[in-house]
Amino acid sequence: MVDQVLLIIRSIDRFTDITGRAISWLCLVMVVMTVVVVVLRYYFQSGSIALQESITYLHGLVFMLGIAFTLQRGGHVRVDIFYRGFSPRRKALVDLLGGLVFLLPVSLLIFIFSWDYVAASWAIGETSEERSGIQGIYLLKTLLLLMPATLMLQGLAEILRSALVLMGKQPIAEQQIELHHIEPLI
Repeated sequence: MVDQVLLIIRSIDRFTDITGRAISWLCLVMVVMTVVVVVLRYYFQSGSIALQESITYLHGLVFMLGIAFTLQRGGHVRVDIFYRGFSPRRKALVDLLGGLVFLLPVSLLIFIFSWDYVAASWAIGETSEERSGIQGIYLLKTLLLLMPATLMLQGLAEILRSALVLMGKQPIAEQQIELHHIEPLI
């Protein structure tokens, strides 16, 4: 049983790690595109609405799809003045309760309440208000469903990991290695 749970945790972590690393490269793309927009505007008195909107789309992708990666890395917001002094078992208890009471329910509510909004956007094939803008706003709005889905998935891994620590089925040292096994992005 523990082996299957560990396999699930590792699979989710691997998925989050791969997608998070891929998405992190979009930050570099956004910087380059911003420089291009500035150079076009101020040096060539030219511009592109689609290029400007694409930066907004990329920002949305990075933020909305990078949130699970941030959770995996322990980069989410918490009251650290208490948490950092806790024992590993107490940290696991806080993470387990936080995931069950806050993370999963809030993510599920975001998903549920966003569904009709995203579906309506897809139904009309919502496009940019600008004639030369990006014509796929419905794709951007789909992130409102993908974000809570990936967050719930990684939240499940964090909850399972914490439960294993609390049950004494996963050594605390292994848990700490699992959480911080990933090298720097660039």
